[in-house]
Amino acid sequence: MLAALGNGVKGKKWFSLNDRVWRRSTLESAWQQVRSRKGSAGVDDQTIERFAVNADKYLDELAESLRNGSYKPQAVKRVEIPKWDGKYRPLGIPTVKDRIVQTAIKRVIEPIFEQEFLSMSYGFRPGKSCKDALREVDQLLKQGYSYVMDADLQDFFGSIPHARFGGRGGFTPFRPLSKVCRICMQDSN
Repeated sequence: MLAALGNGVKGKKWFSLNDRVWRRSTLESAWQQVRSRKGSAGVDDQTIERFAVNADKYLDELAESLRNGSYKPQAVKRVEIPKWDGKYRPLGIPTVKDRIVQTAIKRVIEPIFEQEFLSMSYGFRPGKSCKDALREVDQLLKQGYSYVMDADLQDFFGSIPHARFGGRGGFTPFRPLSKVCRICMQDSN
């Protein structure tokens, strides 16, 4: 993906990636990824199976609505799932269409950001897992290191000021996708 995106770079700055998101090939591969993960229906009650029946039509509609700026994510279905300690954790289930758009955005920007991440960072990274992190900790302990620092920002995404990241009058930290990200973030609150 980076090689294909390379044409949009001037001095390591990306000027537009929106067209990469609504490109049919990106949406198609995002759909295949969403389909393979299955998952429940969102607030629109559309299942993966129902989407699959008219996938070509829906992907064309998604591409056009992203292109012309009319795409609006739907509300996220809220459910609570039990945790090991008897408490519940809120879980948001986007619609199939919204999961496809989110996956398309991820597929476009992930290779760009991956270049910048440190090798010691394991959270939510492709090809890395918590078991990989534990293996590295084990190796470091065997090398004589004796301190481990574990940091977790509780409810980070739920507690950040979303308006600053794309709301009216705010800024978007990743300008090449600002249009699509602003729409997603405004409607995700």
